[in-house]
Amino acid sequence: MLLRHTLPEVKERKALTINPAKTCQPIGAMYAALGIHGCLPHSHGSQGCCAYHRSALTRHYKEPVMAATSSFTEGSSVFGGQSNLIQAINNIFTIYEPDIIAVHTTCLSETIGDDVDQIVAKAKDDGKIPEGKYVIHASTPSYQGSHVTGYANMLKGIVKGFAQKSDIPREQLNIIPAWVEPADMREIKRIANMLGVKFVMFPDTSDVLDAPQTGKHVMYPEGGTTIAELESCGDSSYTLALGEWCTQAAAQDLDRKCKVGYDMLDVPIGIKATDRFIMSLSRHGKVEVPALITAERGRVVDIVTDMEQYLHGKTVALWGDPDTLIPLVEFLVDLEMKPKYIVSGTPGKKFKQKLEELLKDAVPDAKIANGPQADMYLMHQWIKNEKVDLLIGNTYGKYIARDEDIPFLRMGFPILDRIGHSYFPTVGYTGAMRILEKILGLFMDRQDRDAPEESFELVM
Repeated sequence: MLLRHTLPEVKERKALTINPAKTCQPIGAMYAALGIHGCLPHSHGSQGCCAYHRSALTRHYKEPVMAATSSFTEGSSVFGGQSNLIQAINNIFTIYEPDIIAVHTTCLSETIGDDVDQIVAKAKDDGKIPEGKYVIHASTPSYQGSHVTGYANMLKGIVKGFAQKSDIPREQLNIIPAWVEPADMREIKRIANMLGVKFVMFPDTSDVLDAPQTGKHVMYPEGGTTIAELESCGDSSYTLALGEWCTQAAAQDLDRKCKVGYDMLDVPIGIKATDRFIMSLSRHGKVEVPALITAERGRVVDIVTDMEQYLHGKTVALWGDPDTLIPLVEFLVDLEMKPKYIVSGTPGKKFKQKLEELLKDAVPDAKIANGPQADMYLMHQWIKNEKVDLLIGNTYGKYIARDEDIPFLRMGFPILDRIGHSYFPTVGYTGAMRILEKILGLFMDRQDRDAPEESFELVM
């Protein structure tokens, strides 16, 4: 197998990443842009970059991902990509007729120093951007950060390009979700609607990357946040930002630009994080929490009460994005499980601090790492030294799961070898029930597999 040469002896690495627990910034920027209605993402770089970003999203979502590229050649790399981007903007509006082009940079355009702000301004001056159409942009060099960073940078570009402050305040909230699945965005909206809160959510990839099959190709699906909604977010009364790594910068920019205050919340994964989200919705939306929501919470608690004996003391290794790992670890601790190894390729000083605080009593000896050298090789080394009962992370953990014979729950980005992640939420109380069902199913399947004949029970 691929990883059977992993060495158990852990040595410090400063310049080498092996099987990174992340991917590159432009993929995150492209995903965020797809959550805006009538928007065509544009990769300012070579064709190969754009093809990779599209294929990464297509393989995860099993949906066609439309995007354009500046198609750099050797000449563009030497003399700059201004003419390519201006020509691309003209061609895209003429042929594909989007309402918005969302430009993100790549390693190549960042390295040669293209000033995208200036290029877009020139395209507008030259009449290449039609009246009522928009070009927004984000700086997303792949050699820094991760796909999470790219998502965050494109959200900043959306706020810069659209948020406006008028003299007419609106009784509505802004909800800015971190990188979560389309089903999660739909669930967040369902919860807000159940509370009766008026809101604008951006981005919103529901009905874009999980659009129904109608037999006809649609360039711009029905879903996504509209231009009018984006423009109105500057008049909202408050913002709920879900996930610090993905959304804090955009929420701060919106506050600076339009004086809209914000709550910095975790992605509502698990019971406590969902509680905090719903109470913030209730407080800032000035509404009561309905009995139907309370009943959903009660069902999660009932599952935990009924099945605690299968969860107690089980050790877990997790990898993925900070904004999903932090509330997920909190949920696992509430289940009396022991998150023992945690890795994220996304940098950020607060990651380790937050997890250490969460785990200081439950798992004081947990191993936590993030940044460039926090990779799947390190995760496998830790597991080789002391195994765990469960793995949770993206598809790239399947090699470790096979090599070490450990049950594996796929969660995060990318998931390339299963379906369902984009259709069934993991946020909210409904998502918590799904996570519980999948974890319990894995443990019970393993118990059935390993049970001797005399202990092979019909009822567990």
